[in-house]
Amino acid sequence: MKHTSGSMITFRRPDGQDIQGYLAKPQKLEGAPAIVVIQEWWGLNDQIRGVADRLAQSGYLALVPDLFRGKTTVEEEEAHHLLDGLDFGDAASQDIRGAVQYLKQHSERVGVTGYCMGGALTLLALCNIPEVSAGVVWYGFPPLEYIDASKIKVPVLGHWATQDEFFPAETVDALETKLTGANVDVEFHRYLAHHAFANETAVGPGRIPRTQFDPVWSQLAWDRTLTFWGRELWPQR
Repeated sequence: MKHTSGSMITFRRPDGQDIQGYLAKPQKLEGAPAIVVIQEWWGLNDQIRGVADRLAQSGYLALVPDLFRGKTTVEEEEAHHLLDGLDFGDAASQDIRGAVQYLKQHSERVGVTGYCMGGALTLLALCNIPEVSAGVVWYGFPPLEYIDASKIKVPVLGHWATQDEFFPAETVDALETKLTGANVDVEFHRYLAHHAFANETAVGPGRIPRTQFDPVWSQLAWDRTLTFWGRELWPQR
C-alpha cells in the first residue's frame, strides 16, 4: 500500500513537550471522525502507517504517535528492549492523550486503536483519557490490575487469537469478565489464529516466531472494526 495520504507532523503533549506522529487524511476531511493508531513494539514502521492509510481510505483522520521517538526494528530482541524502555503510564497519559487532543481540534469524535503493545496501551488510554469516544483492541493487554474498568465509559471492541502465545486466551476471558463486571459496553471476538494475525508482514521465513498473518480472519476483523467505527464515531443520521 502506497503512503499517499500521510505525512509526519508534530503535535503537543499535555505537559507541553512536542512529539511527532504520522497523520493520514481522508479525501473528505470536513466532518470526518478521527482515530489514534498505536503501534506494535516494532515502532512507527511502514506496516502501521499502512493501517492509518487504510483507515484514511475509509474516511477517517488517523494519527500514529511515534512512541519510540524515531526508532524502529525488525529484531525481536531489540523490540523487547524498546518496549522495556517505554514508560506505559507516560505514553498513555501524555503521548496518546496529546494525539487525542490534537485530533479533537479537527473532529468531534476520536477513537483509539492499537495492536499487541498498542492494544495494551489502548486499554490504558480508555481508562485515562476522557476525550476518547470508543476503542478497538487488537490482541494485546497490560497486566489486568492496571486496568480500572470503572473508568471505561465508552464502547470497546476486541479481537483475540485463541492460539496467541503472548496473550493467553484465559487472560482474555478474565479481561472480558472484568470489563463486563464494570458494565463496560464490550464486544470480544476470538479467532482460531496466532498472534499478529492482522499484520500482513507476519508471513514467510522472516517472520517472528509464534506470529502468523491470516488474511481471512484479518479481513473479518477489519470488517467488524469498520462496522464498529461506523456506529460509534459517525454522527447518527
